[in-house]
Amino acid sequence: MRIESGDIGAGVTLRLLERDDAGALCAAYTDNREHLRPWEPRRPESFFTEAGQRERIDGLLRLFSEGGAVPFVFQAADGRIIGNITLTGITRGPFCSSSLGYWVAEGQQQRGLATAAVRRVCRIARDTVGLHRIEASTLLANTGSQRVLAKCGFEPIGMAPKYLHIDGEWRDCRLFQRILHDDDPAL
Repeated sequence: MRIESGDIGAGVTLRLLERDDAGALCAAYTDNREHLRPWEPRRPESFFTEAGQRERIDGLLRLFSEGGAVPFVFQAADGRIIGNITLTGITRGPFCSSSLGYWVAEGQQQRGLATAAVRRVCRIARDTVGLHRIEASTLLANTGSQRVLAKCGFEPIGMAPKYLHIDGEWRDCRLFQRILHDDDPAL
């Protein structure tokens, strides 16, 4: 599958994750560790190492080659990674769906990067990956992410109690979906 890189504004490029990104991704997660803590699962110390990121990247790229995920990074003009966005759990057949997750570095928020990236990934999911639907979830308090999803055409579909284990606790989440098209699935 060929995925095009592209500018999403403010000199930031959205591109596929590469194996050589381990060092830059390690730096991004380390720099944003406290910023991301309330919104992510607890991570082992190895996650914040280059070797840990290389192992994680290898797994994501394996899933990409198998058609199960599409991992992207936000790359600033100076080469730093300042976030990521990933389609995971890609399912074919009558479902034709995936889950969406993303984050943007603390110092890069309020610039429209998440909104631009979600819009671009939705187009890629529809036009290149061939998905019918994307789902996303946010913690109930994550109103910023909920605004991004609403701007990008996602609709709330419910609330799931104790849905994700985030920052050491099972957390309630608001669920969203975006229908990308109504074409018959390629079975």
